[in-house]
Amino acid sequence: MAACSSGTGLRVGGPESADGRGTARARPVRPIGDGSTADTGAQPHQPAPVRLRPGVRPPQFVVFSWDGAGELSNRLFSRFRRVAADHGAHMTFFLSGIYTLPESRKHLYRPPQHPVGASAIGYLADRHIHATLQQIRAAWLEGHEIGTHFNGHFCGATGVRRWSPAEWRSEIEQAVDFVTTWRTNTGFTELDPLPFDYRKELTGGRTPCLEGQAALLPTAAALGWTYDASSPGGLQSWPGKVQGGRVWDFPLQSIPFAGHSFQVLSMDYNLMFNQSGGNPLGDRARYRLWRAQARDTYLAGFRRAYESNRAPLFIGNHFERWNGGVYMDAVEEAIGTMAAYDDVRFVSFKQLVAWLEAQDPAVLRLLRTLPPGQAPAGGWAEFLGAAGTRS
Repeated sequence: MAACSSGTGLRVGGPESADGRGTARARPVRPIGDGSTADTGAQPHQPAPVRLRPGVRPPQFVVFSWDGAGELSNRLFSRFRRVAADHGAHMTFFLSGIYTLPESRKHLYRPPQHPVGASAIGYLADRHIHATLQQIRAAWLEGHEIGTHFNGHFCGATGVRRWSPAEWRSEIEQAVDFVTTWRTNTGFTELDPLPFDYRKELTGGRTPCLEGQAALLPTAAALGWTYDASSPGGLQSWPGKVQGGRVWDFPLQSIPFAGHSFQVLSMDYNLMFNQSGGNPLGDRARYRLWRAQARDTYLAGFRRAYESNRAPLFIGNHFERWNGGVYMDAVEEAIGTMAAYDDVRFVSFKQLVAWLEAQDPAVLRLLRTLPPGQAPAGGWAEFLGAAGTRS
């Protein structure tokens, strides 16, 4: 057990190793509320955004994001922290707020338009909440982003698509409350606090099943969120802003589906749906084929952007062992292949926002004129040369 100070379970910790234990120099801790979170200063390992020089081709940004972000017995959260570390990558983890709330306390959750305590996803076992809290802490200290996947994951006709902006605000406030009061709700006083002020740290999320964005956006803008990642089926084009130019829109994208003549959404669930009809325990004899197909699909989307307009690539995932875990293996293999290319940057959504905000708006407008699969006809130097000189 980590040493504690002041009897609060708070520790002056440093950046975390893969096992969640502090290994580097101490960081000052200012407890917030019940000590579930703490202000430890600026997040470490954040790249400084640099404005493109005139005529220079943009880097290829790739954002891997994870919906739910709980650490279960399969230890996929810790697995992909290691994968990220191996390749100098940062990712976005969209934490479901109820993953920090014990089922014995589910009466604290009051979902819009649903009974108290209701949820379309299961509450985590206490041991998995414990492990998830350790992973979230370590991930943030390594430079990853902690966004939100909200709480109860209600989809379909009675789900979040019916919610009003006020109901979205309630859902967000509850998610933040669960994350900032886990010490009281779980009794895990021996755990170190999450090393950030979540009310300030949270700047974006992804809605359940990619539904309800229209009513969410006014609330997101009012809360000062800088982006939303809930749009489905976006093109592989440079992103723009919505909600009156206040929120960056980062959609999951339609990418070439390897072995097929159509495109598929850049998310593991959609690959699984197309391969095994939505059955997460499909034909075992096809697992090897499906893994290669998923990997090659991610790489097809990557190469289309890399070799043409350099639009950021957005890939969404879940910590699931669907079809024998082939999608997890496909992601890991795809990351390893992408990492071998020059000018590739694996970033979080928050880091991508910082880079976009640092660019000349005229350059971004030009980049958005390039459709998927099309590079500048006269080359990057000619295409961005004039715009890149503007301040």
